[in-house]
Amino acid sequence: MSKNILIVVSEWGYWGEELVGPLEACDNAGYNITFMTPTGKKPTPLSVSCAPGYIDPPLGRSVTSEEMGNKTTKIDKSDILNNPKSLAHWIPQRPYTSSETYLRDMEAYYKTLDKIVEEEIPQYDAMVIVGGSGALIDLANNNRLHELILGFYKLNKPIAAECYGVSCLAFARDFREKKSIIWGKHVTGHPIDYDYLDGTGFEGPHALDGSNKGFGDGYINFGPPFYPLEFILRDAVGPEGQFIGNVGHETSVLVDYPFITSRSTASSLKCGQLLVKVLEEKLTRYGW
Repeated sequence: MSKNILIVVSEWGYWGEELVGPLEACDNAGYNITFMTPTGKKPTPLSVSCAPGYIDPPLGRSVTSEEMGNKTTKIDKSDILNNPKSLAHWIPQRPYTSSETYLRDMEAYYKTLDKIVEEEIPQYDAMVIVGGSGALIDLANNNRLHELILGFYKLNKPIAAECYGVSCLAFARDFREKKSIIWGKHVTGHPIDYDYLDGTGFEGPHALDGSNKGFGDGYINFGPPFYPLEFILRDAVGPEGQFIGNVGHETSVLVDYPFITSRSTASSLKCGQLLVKVLEEKLTRYGW
């Protein structure tokens, strides 16, 4: 029976290869793909991930090959991302504590979530969270996404996350316990050594449709990333877990089931391949 994969993509700029890697692996395995964005808008690739020869400042080498740049552009110009599933329409928003009916609202909230976990998430075999700087904006601190991740986690389903998408795992935690679900796990992610000092940019749908909403003309440079992901991950895994950046190695992908974590662009193809191995060969540990 063919497997169903949910791929989550930011609406503020995803890195093309980090979508291509898992997507191609899943396509080659014959899996069915459902794309999802925070509000159901078509996601926009970061322009540098479409530009062959782009030199990554920390690495000092090109991180966008002609092949990957062309594949990203082809995906963007196709219609496969035109109508993604809307996270906001699927997962409810957690009530404010100031609600006059807070306890009843929370009871209804958890009742809805429990039903989604029991009846809807079982339709999927795994989740992939695509990286890129846009994940800092609408994925990292998206409590709807946190609840969805928790649902996959409760059902013991594989969850793959790439680059800044790994931040979602650090922040996903039961609201009552407030302890990260990667506590005690081995993960990789964007290390401080590879963080930009300048040039962290975001691009939304308006960058293409001309509406110029949000960040000016659709792009703005925020300098360094909003936060050092490595430090957050080191804290999130706790003393019994480990952050492994594999600095100096061209790729870094770890499997500590149910999590598959990928450091950055160059690791995307391997991330997709390992996801398939997790699903087909029951791989539970890799890279540590």
